[in-house]
Amino acid sequence: MNPKPSDAATPVVSAFYDRFPYPGDPLQDGPPPGYNWRWCHESVLAAVHGAVPSHADIKPSLRILDAGCGTGVSTDYLCHLNPGAQILAVDISAGALEVARERLKRSGAGDQVDALRQEQRSLLDLEGEGPFDYINSVGVLHHLREPLEGLKALSSLLSDTGLIHLFLYADGGRWEIHRTQSALFRLGAGSGAEGLRLGRELFQVLPEGNRLRQNHEQRWLIDTAADSNFADMYLHPQETSYDLSRLFSLIDAAGLHFAGFSNSSVWDLNRLLSGELLERAAMLPEREQWLLVEDLDPEISHFEFFVAKQPVHSNTWEDDSALLQAIGRRQSCLWGWPSSSLLGPDLEPITLSESELALLEAIEHQPETRLGDLNLGPETVSVARGLLSRRLLLLEACRT
Repeated sequence: MNPKPSDAATPVVSAFYDRFPYPGDPLQDGPPPGYNWRWCHESVLAAVHGAVPSHADIKPSLRILDAGCGTGVSTDYLCHLNPGAQILAVDISAGALEVARERLKRSGAGDQVDALRQEQRSLLDLEGEGPFDYINSVGVLHHLREPLEGLKALSSLLSDTGLIHLFLYADGGRWEIHRTQSALFRLGAGSGAEGLRLGRELFQVLPEGNRLRQNHEQRWLIDTAADSNFADMYLHPQETSYDLSRLFSLIDAAGLHFAGFSNSSVWDLNRLLSGELLERAAMLPEREQWLLVEDLDPEISHFEFFVAKQPVHSNTWEDDSALLQAIGRRQSCLWGWPSSSLLGPDLEPITLSESELALLEAIEHQPETRLGDLNLGPETVSVARGLLSRRLLLLEACRT
């Protein structure tokens, strides 16, 4: 007799992803294209803490959990961006894992790490596997019947100084998606091949000016080109979404601490307000500013963020002397390095100035030299701050 699943939704969700392995990214030979800093532990530490540990303080073998790895896209990046790590990737779908194993075999991901395990297991049933230094669980908890139990389970697997990266659906930007889901449910479309056919037909027959059709065509048409991606968005049998207040309540209930958004630019009021309104907004407490962003931007469709077991304090490097005493490292998630024109850690096009390129090259050639001793002139502080703001420069805390 099979044991009762830890989450009531597991059997139906597992069957869904067996039909539609997600994400539907194509398989290819060689490393994955580009880089995403959220899957690089060193870059994550820099983003959350403002600094990275010295090479002497780095653990000999980083332990990473990919909880709900799907077809292995995230695991592939985790392997290539964290060489020498020990990685456990789990998913409840045998079909998705079959694709994941083939993906990582073709990319050579296993050759990059000390250990790689890919197993059909629920994140709720991993007792004894921890502690992990970094847990990646993107787009998973909101498909559990009890997301809080899932978050508590992940917390129990996390080291005291570790971090979890999460991605959960947001109510506001999924207004049209929720109504499309509801309409297909009322029509009895189901969550299989017939639902896929009827769902695609729905967007063809709705009037061109219809808000649901416009939202799909303007925002999601490319993302849902693959059948598995379309099904995941519109046909999923189990889904929960949040607003910011309920999200923070979820984190609090799990006994965890919010450690920052991994898409922080979305939560920057400067992109939405100016003048007196921005001045008023800047006087609000930080969490109230985020709630204001949520009010003003109805297209935010998800929350992506870090949580930790302990309160997080970030080094902002406001003191010039401390900055010059720090040892720098180049952001490893740069596609096209060495060059002055490349793709950055968010796959954004970047052009480096001569002084910026010179600083990054200098810290590579003199990896144990403090910024102030690189002999790059009085503009070192301003250049370093500019690179820091774009996540292109990582800093080790000042050594005594």
